[in-house]
Amino acid sequence: MDNQHLKHLLSQVQSGEMGLHTALQRLKKLPFEDLGYAKVDFHRHMRAGVPEVIYCEGKSLEHLRGISEKLAQHHSNILATRADRKAFEGIQEVVADSEYHETARIVVIKPRPVEQVGNIAMVCAGTSDIPVIEEAAITAEVLGNHVKRLYDCGVAGIHRLLNSCEDLFKANVAVVAAGMEGALASVVGGLVSCPVIAVPTSIGYGASFGGVAALLSMLNSCASGVSVVNIDNGFGAGYQANLINKLAVGKDTHQ
Repeated sequence: MDNQHLKHLLSQVQSGEMGLHTALQRLKKLPFEDLGYAKVDFHRHMRAGVPEVIYCEGKSLEHLRGISEKLAQHHSNILATRADRKAFEGIQEVVADSEYHETARIVVIKPRPVEQVGNIAMVCAGTSDIPVIEEAAITAEVLGNHVKRLYDCGVAGIHRLLNSCEDLFKANVAVVAAGMEGALASVVGGLVSCPVIAVPTSIGYGASFGGVAALLSMLNSCASGVSVVNIDNGFGAGYQANLINKLAVGKDTHQ
């Protein structure tokens, strides 16, 4: 139950359209509902402005269907991350109104139009990094942010990045995904005045250690204003960028 539905319920009680007993029954499941295998958090939208996000990897199809169906009864624009096509098809069995972003591996359950505000620059080094940066981009767009994609801008051909400086300078926050040695985050951090969220990816040859090399490089960045999320954590970067962008434009995330 989001703020709008709660206000409507309270208005019905105030006007006498709904009795206290009925309202109490509806509010009983407001904090969460215990499904036995999961405690589905309906209150998160009121606390954080975003419904609970479903992490799909490791969950059975039965559990995905159960959680998705319950959340869809209360919310729209629900994100299900790290979803393969099988997970999407399982979710769609119980919530037909769902769409799949295959590159980002994200299912949006009950997608609805949302006003997109501000400006977030989504930057990635190479095309192999696109799945991670797309996870960030789709997350940010569903949460109501305008996104500018700047892909294949790695430092091996730095002129490609410099050609995009005009778009970078307009951003309230930049998300930068890179594997290998992860140098792109430092370069972008040295160009812009906005916060930079660095996302190390697991792309690279053996000595990249599955993204650890890029992670350490980004953590040791000499550019001020660079913060770092975990390896391949596009969702976390997109969510954090959403918070920064909404602060920049003065948007209440709880609306």
